[in-house]
Amino acid sequence: MATADQVKALVRSHAEGDDDRFFSVAMQVAAREAKAGHSQVAQDIRELVDRAKAAAMQPGRLLRPVPVTQPRGDLAGLLAASYPDQRLSDLVVDKSVRDALERVLIEQLQQDRLLEHGFEPVRSLLFTGPPGTGKTLSASVIAGELHLPLFLIRLESLITKFMGETSAKLRLIFDAAEDTRGVYLFDEVDALAGDRSSANDVGEIRRVLNSFLQFLEQHRSTSMLVAATNHPQMLDPAIFRRFGLVIEYTLPTTEQARAIIRNRLTMFNTKGLAWERIEEAAGGLSHSDVTTAAEQAAKGAILKGEFVSTEGLVAALNGRRHTTYH
Repeated sequence: MATADQVKALVRSHAEGDDDRFFSVAMQVAAREAKAGHSQVAQDIRELVDRAKAAAMQPGRLLRPVPVTQPRGDLAGLLAASYPDQRLSDLVVDKSVRDALERVLIEQLQQDRLLEHGFEPVRSLLFTGPPGTGKTLSASVIAGELHLPLFLIRLESLITKFMGETSAKLRLIFDAAEDTRGVYLFDEVDALAGDRSSANDVGEIRRVLNSFLQFLEQHRSTSMLVAATNHPQMLDPAIFRRFGLVIEYTLPTTEQARAIIRNRLTMFNTKGLAWERIEEAAGGLSHSDVTTAAEQAAKGAILKGEFVSTEGLVAALNGRRHTTYH
């Protein structure tokens, strides 16, 4: 039998006109029945879903608009909603990172096939690495590729000094993830999930972390939970076990730095640029620093009525280095 949460999810998705979520939850019910030995019931549910999907694809059928979601009430101060249009092609990262993100997207887009065999797609991700290496952008890419809203958790509103209030707010967020499918981003999660063995730790922080760990453990919604940190060494070790996949980001290589600059200068002729000098100036900078420098050089050239030059790019890159490290 379907769990109470699954029944509620079915009703909510039907009321909101979210067919994808409705079918996904229905397939979860089928998988649960199959595990319980009710193979005929599981097969009946799968066939009903297949027929419903086929009917939805019939020509002339009116498609219901996807509801625009904005947090309301208590959630308005805890979540910032956006609807990213970024795609995987916008991301310049290591092959290992790209392969991991592609795997996540494939599992999400083909989750019905996994659920039919009793497997769940990855729904929780932890991104680690230096600032500006593409962690937050990756969350936007996932939301954009899956056509889902991105909900940024406002940690400044979440974390309070009052006993029990932060845990209560955390519950609101996880309940929202159950109610509204989306990508929920806990940026700088180390502020929420610091090591419990820290000498500076206090009882309330430990209670918050324990609540966070418990909510992560119980997460069964169709939403994606993404956490990002620049300081993985500060996280409690238990956090890593609560995420389905941990992806490590690094500073861009010289080849990646060149690709980032080319992506930002697609409207300019870059054939005459001295790439060795540019790559040397980009060494050690983050993805966001290189992107910002390329944009600054491009805007400067436009305003002066000139071509983008090696000197302009090198100066902009060196300027970012001075800004970042001084």
